[in-house]
Amino acid sequence: MADRFASFHPLVNFLYFDLVIGFAMGLNHPLAQAISLLCACIYAVQAEGKKAVGYCLKWCLPVLLLTAFINPAFSHEGITTLLYFPTGNPLTLESIYYGLSAGAMLATIMLWFISFNRVISSDKFIYLFGKIIPALSLVLSMTLRFIPRFKAQMDTVIDAQRSIGRNISEGSILSRIKTAITVLSIVVTWALENAIESSDSMKSRGYGLKGRSAFSIYRFDERDKMAMIFLIYCAIYLFCGLVVSAFGFRYFPSIRYTHLNAFNLSFHFVYFALCIMPTVLNAAEERKWKAIHSKM
Repeated sequence: MADRFASFHPLVNFLYFDLVIGFAMGLNHPLAQAISLLCACIYAVQAEGKKAVGYCLKWCLPVLLLTAFINPAFSHEGITTLLYFPTGNPLTLESIYYGLSAGAMLATIMLWFISFNRVISSDKFIYLFGKIIPALSLVLSMTLRFIPRFKAQMDTVIDAQRSIGRNISEGSILSRIKTAITVLSIVVTWALENAIESSDSMKSRGYGLKGRSAFSIYRFDERDKMAMIFLIYCAIYLFCGLVVSAFGFRYFPSIRYTHLNAFNLSFHFVYFALCIMPTVLNAAEERKWKAIHSKM
């Protein structure tokens, strides 16, 4: 399914991810964290399909559980002692809850960055920052696409080596290590040459020179204007929620939190509306196409 949100202006896309990732790192209220984690997971699955599900099970869930288990082993703050370790340090309920909160935050950010890497392409990044910080924007753009390209090139080299009898998964340990080093050397050389070629190519085109014009396919239309107004409204409303402690939640030394009433719930509702925005847009687009298809 086509991602309708990705078709919005790069400024709208970038502001959206700035907000959801920033609030995901800044809000530690369990309800707010659950909202962000759920919406990030839904959007990642909607955009990437089974690949995102595999990523969640392979990386996000272990990160969440690992953080939840590791934190109580090193953090012994809190007043509710459950038991004592052989070392004499206490295991506290507050440290367990904080570990779950930290794990949920890390998993949420990982999921948001799946969607970020898909929506914010290198072209969009250079469009946004090419005139402001040309050198840094080029480096960041190359960095964002480095890992997927590096992995694809490594798979190609492994297949090529396998075709001449150098299989990285067969043979003695020594031969497998030698083949792995050969593959890594080839791919690293390719990466360095590719970086130099990209740099020379952009320099020959006058990238970063003062007064240089550039063609762009992005146009800020009425749809982008409405989305920008919505994002700014959500940002202001949520910042007001932070000021009045609507998301207040404390883990140490004891758990204290702001009680949920109609006023405080309104901030969580706006946060949910912000996080679910791309999913709603994509669902509306899919429903529209199904309606058109049914009339044919």
